[in-house]
Amino acid sequence: MQTKIFAVTAFGLLATLLVGCSDADPKLDSPVQLEGEIFGTFYQVTIADPLTRSRVEELEADVVGELEAVDAAMSTYRDDSELMAFNEAPVGEWQILSEELIEVLAVSEAVAEASGGAFDVTIGGLVNLWSFGPEARPREIPEQSELQARLAEIGHDKLEVDVENRRARRLSDVFVDLSGVAKGHGTDRVASYLETQGIEHYLVNIGGELAVKGYRDGDETPWRVGVEVPDGSQRVAQHVLPLHDISVATSGDYRNYFEENGKRYSHTIDPRNGYPIRHKLASVSVLHPSNAWADAWATALLVLGPESAMALAREQDLKVLTLERTDNGWASRVSPAFVDYFGEETVTEMNIALPDDNMNMNGNGYKES
Repeated sequence: MQTKIFAVTAFGLLATLLVGCSDADPKLDSPVQLEGEIFGTFYQVTIADPLTRSRVEELEADVVGELEAVDAAMSTYRDDSELMAFNEAPVGEWQILSEELIEVLAVSEAVAEASGGAFDVTIGGLVNLWSFGPEARPREIPEQSELQARLAEIGHDKLEVDVENRRARRLSDVFVDLSGVAKGHGTDRVASYLETQGIEHYLVNIGGELAVKGYRDGDETPWRVGVEVPDGSQRVAQHVLPLHDISVATSGDYRNYFEENGKRYSHTIDPRNGYPIRHKLASVSVLHPSNAWADAWATALLVLGPESAMALAREQDLKVLTLERTDNGWASRVSPAFVDYFGEETVTEMNIALPDDNMNMNGNGYKES
């Protein structure tokens, strides 16, 4: 795989080839970027530490290895993945699993329990039924009888995870789908690898799930991450978050969907009723030390809808930014923990209303734009 070197801008990554010196192993101008494809999406790893070309090549090979290991463990598009072997194992029988897979299943079960089932990795059968999974199906509304049959099969209580003994089992013939958390785990895994290599300044981006450490330049400039307008027809930042030593995951209903008879059906399925979500909440961004947790929470909150999502964010002390559809555009809303992390002044500068007991919000705690 060829190493590519890029310069970072506020809203994205601008491809700029850098020329090294004539040394056999030249030092490269900072930052450098590694990029490629994984999990059916892209990965980008931007490193602001001073590095030589050979060191970048070593890091790239190992990053690819980390991502391929996650894919081999958690893909539902590979017949030989560890997850698919688990899905095909006899119902009710304990299966010894890798530490990484057990970790992701444990995170998934914890968020499922805390969200009242709004996040549920046993939903794979329903995702497939709605044509958003690995099963080859036409994009159409399922028959009601088939939908109800699959809905009756699922539930996070149908999955049992024994972390101490590193084993799990399915209590019914559910299809476990980790697409709502695996990218987050992959992001964590790459970030953890970079930490072991002594990298102090990086941004890991796997399909929009990000982890950052340190700064993007010697002036201690924070990494700046754009939260997109939740409109699949354009890629414009609604807000730009200055980040330092944190991860952020965003879930939205606006990119993967199909339309039938004038109605739009999102790929985000509510495990509680079996249907794609239909409320006005379009995008949820969660900041968390772990991107796997952020990824799972972002999905759960998106399913819950605007009011329930923000109520649960308060209860769980989550750093959350939501974007909702209105007649006039988009309404931004944040949790108190989000304000605590950035500070009131910075949040106001982002053109986001402060929640609840602050004076510069409207009556519902929104700020429209």
